[in-house]
Amino acid sequence: MQKVINALAIVSFLGTATLIGGGAYVYFQREAIKARVMGQVAEAATEAIAGALPSLLESATPKLPEATGGAIIPAMP
Repeated sequence: MQKVINALAIVSFLGTATLIGGGAYVYFQREAIKARVMGQVAEAATEAIAGALPSLLESATPKLPEATGGAIIPAMP
């Protein structure tokens, strides 16, 4: 029975040490993590905007007429 309790204590210690180690790693690397995430967000936003622009431009520009009429002579006052 004592061996089972000792094994559970070791497993508990390893879990706690892993949690503390992971938290410390994130704490000390937070600036690098933040810079990497910001770069990924900026890249994704750039791709999304670049992908949306062609369809926006096509719908915003009017079609040019295929044929035009004669010149309009301005009226002289």
